Amino acid sequence: MTELLFPQAPQDVQRAVELIKSGQLVALPTETVYGLFGLALEDHVVKNIYDVKHRTYDHALNLNISNFDEMKFFSQNQPKYLEKLYNKFMPGSLTIILEANEKVPSLVNNGMNTVGFRVPANQTTLAILRQTGPLVGPSANLTGNPSPKTAQDVLTDLDGQIAAVVKADESISGIDSTIVDLTGKTPIILRQGALTLREIIEEIKDDI
Repeated sequence: MTELLFPQAPQDVQRAVELIKSGQLVALPTETVYGLFGLALEDHVVKNIYDVKHRTYDHALNLNISNFDEMKFFSQNQPKYLEKLYNKFMPGSLTIILEANEKVPSLVNNGMNTVGFRVPANQTTLAILRQTGPLVGPSANLTGNPSPKTAQDVLTDLDGQIAAVVKADESISGIDSTIVDLTGKTPIILRQGALTLREIIEEIKDDI
């Protein structure tokens, strides 16, 4: 059975950290949907996420991180305005695509020369990320099913297949994060979500 953990209980949060560090999969809430989180730098964990979700390997995963230094550590040729954009919109509903470096496991980004970065705006999930290091965290559902907005949604698809679910203590919008590609001369929106291109450009227009 999949454990149901509560963020109000410090021992439950620590249990989630321990499970993830041991290579288990744990569903955690973000401000958008529940994600299925596991260690990004352990190939067997990443493979397990693909298997549990019934996801094909040609779909790249993002790196969920907790600070700007981790974004720099796994990327290269960053735009000069990157830190300004990070400080304005992250944590939040933004996924940033950057040029990957050799530290990004090929299973995470499907061997591509880019990688996505996400900093979830949920305090419990962020606290867990600070203790575990980078995690992959695609939506906690079977591929093709609706993205989960409640713990019960997660259990409907994945009960018994993952170690635990941490129940949300903050609101979940169900609105996807905006994906912006920063590998070119100007930002390009790959998926429109909570943030608009106008908001992004307004913040960095003096640095483009």
